[in-house]
Parts: sequence; C-alpha cells; structure tokens
Amino acid sequence: MELSSIGTLSVVSPDGWPIGVGARFVVDLQGTPALCLREPKQLLANDCSSSFHVQLGQSRSSSRQCTLLGRLVKLDDGLLVKKLSSRWEKKFGENVDEDLIYLIMVKHVLQMEDFEDVVWVTPSEYSNAEPDPLRNFAEQIVYEMGSKHAEDVQRLCNIYVESDFQVTDAKLTWVDRLGFDLHVHSEGGVYAARVPFAREVTDEKGVKSSFNCMFHLAWEVEKGYVLPNFEKVNLLKKVR
Repeated sequence: MELSSIGTLSVVSPDGWPIGVGARFVVDLQGTPALCLREPKQLLANDCSSSFHVQLGQSRSSSRQCTLLGRLVKLDDGLLVKKLSSRWEKKFGENVDEDLIYLIMVKHVLQMEDFEDVVWVTPSEYSNAEPDPLRNFAEQIVYEMGSKHAEDVQRLCNIYVESDFQVTDAKLTWVDRLGFDLHVHSEGGVYAARVPFAREVTDEKGVKSSFNCMFHLAWEVEKGYVLPNFEKVNLLKKVR
C-alpha cells in the first residue's frame, strides 16, 4: 500500500446510491490510508461506511489488489495529522488542507492476486505486518535481472525449480526479503514459482549478494562440478 498513491473510494451517498471516486492517499505507520476529501458531505452517508480499493503496482507480470472495508473518520490527533500532512507533501509535492484529511478505520481487509486467489485478512494482521525492506528498490532489481542477467535467471529456474515440462523461458517477476517469484514459460503455458533465499535479506547489497551466490552455485551444478545441496521447488501454479 505504501508504494501506491491512488485508489478508489466507494461509499453510499446521502440519497442511497453507491458511488466510487478516485482518491490519492498516503498511509500511516500501520499502513492505514489517509485521504484528502474536498467535498465529503456530498459523498458520505451518516455512518461513513466505505471501502477503499487499491491496485498494487508491484509486479508487471501479476495483478495484486487490496480492498479495505471500514469507516471514514475525521482525525482529532493533531500530531498524527501533522505527520500525515508531511507525508502528503513529500509524496505529492504539495501542501494539503489538514481539515480535509480523513482516515479509514479498517474493519476487514480483502487481498486478491491475479483475479483468482482471495484472502481475507484481519485488521490486526494487516496493521501488524512488517513492510518489506526491499520495497523501495525491488522493482529496479527485477528490471536489472531481466535486462542484465536473463541467462542467469534462466539457469536459476533450470537448477532450482523441478518441472515435468520443457522450460522455454523464465522471468523474474518480484523479489522480497525471503525470496523471489518466477514466471516459468513452456509451450503449454506460463507457471508461477516461488524460490526462497538461503537466508533473509534486509537491504539492496544483501539481495544482490544472495543472487550472485545462487548464480554461481547454479552454474557449478549445471557444469557438474558440485551436487545440489538444496531442495528443489516443485510447487508450480499455472497462471495462463
């Protein structure tokens, strides 16, 4: 959520009709969205029940969505308002009218991936989740792996992923502190695979070091210089 900036706010209008509008947002430390609503009385019914839907712009190869259900509330915590206002200015390069900031008090969270996998998350699970330390540069790493290390990524797939079909191509789609996602291409379709790192990484230097170690080991295994000392990934999900 922290990496996104625009979502769709859906509410029941005062005359009873459902309505959805695009809205920019920032998040607090728990990932709760804060919106700037310039004409809230024209949108909100008395109970302020709402949902906020965000298309998470992480991987270009998969679609991740998050919908928060809850109530819009006006903040009375002056310190929090100041912090959110500062985040807004940093993110959008403009000042925000602090009187127009509303926070979504989350009651339910729905997460969906590739329009198929639906998971309900409790508010406590959502607010207590730790942001991934690679989130601000993961997309750049994915780009570098695709543009500079395509052959190495293909070798990683061949060595670390167990499949019963001929792999024609492999693409790195996302990376986080625990591992990385691959799209494995074959004549019969495209499959998603998750490959873990040997240990958790916490920064850009660590993730690049982990990839280099895996590249080197995969090359040695491919050449027959060493035997694999890891368990291959055999859980593949067809995505198209």
